[in-house]
Amino acid sequence: MYLIPIAWLYVVVLVAAAEDSIVAAVLTFVFWGLAPLALFLWLFGTPARRRRRLQQEREALERNDRAETDADQ
Repeated sequence: MYLIPIAWLYVVVLVAAAEDSIVAAVLTFVFWGLAPLALFLWLFGTPARRRRRLQQEREALERNDRAETDADQ
């Protein structure tokens, strides 16, 4: 999953290095590199975050179920 972001950052760094001024290089890196990359990683990381949250909820429910059965015995 991280191959595309790494390649994209490589290309953006090369483009930013070719800019005439430091300000243009920084703005190129931020608006062509960091902002789109953050959006990409957030969008493509959503299913993994959802699975992790559901797994944590299931584990918490199992812990609560086990705790209740121990109290009855």
